[in-house]
Amino acid sequence: MSSNPTSSTNDTAAIMTSAALAPLLTVLIWSGNTVVTKAAAGVISPGSISFYRWLLAFLILLPFVGPAAWRNRALLNQYWLKIATLGALGMVIYQSLAYEAAKTTSAVNMGVIVALMPLLSTLLAGVLAGERLTATTLAGGVISLIGLIYLTSHGDPATLLSGGFHIGDGLMIVAVLSNSLYGVMLKRWAMPLPMWQQLFWQIGFSTILLIPVFLMGDISPITSANLPLILYAAIPTSLVAPLCWMIGIQKLGAARTSLLINLLPIVVAALAWAVLGEQLHAYHAIGGALALIGVGIGLRQTKVAKGEEEPGADQAAWETEEV
Repeated sequence: MSSNPTSSTNDTAAIMTSAALAPLLTVLIWSGNTVVTKAAAGVISPGSISFYRWLLAFLILLPFVGPAAWRNRALLNQYWLKIATLGALGMVIYQSLAYEAAKTTSAVNMGVIVALMPLLSTLLAGVLAGERLTATTLAGGVISLIGLIYLTSHGDPATLLSGGFHIGDGLMIVAVLSNSLYGVMLKRWAMPLPMWQQLFWQIGFSTILLIPVFLMGDISPITSANLPLILYAAIPTSLVAPLCWMIGIQKLGAARTSLLINLLPIVVAALAWAVLGEQLHAYHAIGGALALIGVGIGLRQTKVAKGEEEPGADQAAWETEEV
């Protein structure tokens, strides 16, 4: 049987494109959540919305995923520590530290530190998950980082040095490292649990871990003013976005998936212009274009050596899973 290299290349490109749609939807949801976060300022405390969103997300999943998850409780007993660790890394530590970091550092610094996530994920994936550190992936991450530095510094990178290094910068670095590690360990700790059940148990453990954060902070009651914000944070942001992100990591790998994070400030800028009426400037276009170029380079499918397994060959594992 003869094989058509052109057809194989096209099929691989189609797989990569479809796999990128899931984490891209995550980026769109997170971008919308940025607008929600701005609207939540002064309406609900960070600790309260964090706890409410994950508790509500868990309760929503409970009747749909709970019975199947309970039937698989033997697997939970076997993997509970890994699942709880993933929930702590991606749903508790990152968000809690980011909220705390915002008290003592600038938004510009936070934006640049978040832009380090693709490079950190690439390095951690190479060290911990055995993903190859290709020059293409590294180049894409560096180009995107340059673009985001230009974008978040409003076209003047020297401003990043004018404020000095604050304790919040250190907290944000730890937060980004935690989220990067989440993606890498999710890929490495391949557990025989369907994706929905993994997400269900991660949210459950995260809710428990957030109880002390909720009780020790300013507790905000649920009102008609903050309920829509909680609902957006609980359903699209806490349910749909993490699931799509997990799909992207499983199909693309942690390094490639994390590159899509660089699209977030571009989408946020567009939403700020369309929804909030904020003015766009040249540095938005220049920095955004560089970030897009970097993402495109990083997501390019490298040539597969003869006899080597095609990327995406394990996608059947996802397609055959049941809730």
